[in-house]
Amino acid sequence: MLLNYSRLIRSPKIFRAMTGLDAAEFDGVGRDLLPRLVQAEHKRLSRLTRKREIGGGHPFDLTTTDQILLTIVWLRLYLTYEVLGFLFGVSDTTAGRYLQRMRPLLERAGRDTMRLPDPGRNARRTVDALFEALPELKAIVVDSFEQRVQRPLEREEADTYYSGKKKQHPLKSQVGVNLFTGEVVAISESVKGATADLTLFRQSGLPERLPPDVARLFDLAYVGVQNDCPAARCLLPRRKPRGKPRPPEDVSWNTMFASCRIQVEHRLCRLRCYQALKQTDRHHRRNHTARVVSCAGLVNRQLQHRLLGVRC
Repeated sequence: MLLNYSRLIRSPKIFRAMTGLDAAEFDGVGRDLLPRLVQAEHKRLSRLTRKREIGGGHPFDLTTTDQILLTIVWLRLYLTYEVLGFLFGVSDTTAGRYLQRMRPLLERAGRDTMRLPDPGRNARRTVDALFEALPELKAIVVDSFEQRVQRPLEREEADTYYSGKKKQHPLKSQVGVNLFTGEVVAISESVKGATADLTLFRQSGLPERLPPDVARLFDLAYVGVQNDCPAARCLLPRRKPRGKPRPPEDVSWNTMFASCRIQVEHRLCRLRCYQALKQTDRHHRRNHTARVVSCAGLVNRQLQHRLLGVRC
């Protein structure tokens, strides 16, 4: 039997294992993507280079819901196109076309979960407006993660990807998480693995976009970040003095600090549950940022759905 939404929804545990979402969370993604998909389809069918009239051509083999399901299953399990097509009863090239169609929509939807609800086409909320509108949002935890990629053939190019810490060739992405809600509020462009965390933070533009009264929590990979933002708002663990025992007050500080920073570790763990961000990248380092943003959007939706359920 072929995989589809109507069949998979009858097995909630399997549905969650294959998508990372429950039925209500998945339906929320579908409702959000539908108007975007209608707009994208109208633009595609109305392009000047199209040879057929609107309504011409072979219909899609899968419904819109099943195309969304295929894309999220791919992000969750990172199957090859051949296996993905076999599960859904389409060819590998057709599965690839569905992914190419849905991934940009999931990326844009993911970025919108990092803002307040869209107030209109010409008044989109930025990170600055997000912090201004939510007084409780006064601290952000910053960290990065790496995903291994296929080693470039040219030695000079391969060296720019090599991470001495991981002993491999990865791509690195920076994640900013709201300390109080745990939501992902910022994703950087993916960079080569040899890039230092502090360098990535500076290149991402996040220091300039954050209001000065927002606290930023880092780990020791960001030593020196005080030179780029208000020192009183840049919080780091305290290092042990060289040749001396660690003062008791530093132990207490680091314990408290770790209990705050664990938010970003939890979100990174959630992101890496999507195998498209954990397994070795098979797409030659293309569209990596889009994948990270799409998965972050799904993680945010899951968190927002649960928070809404608790509040209700």
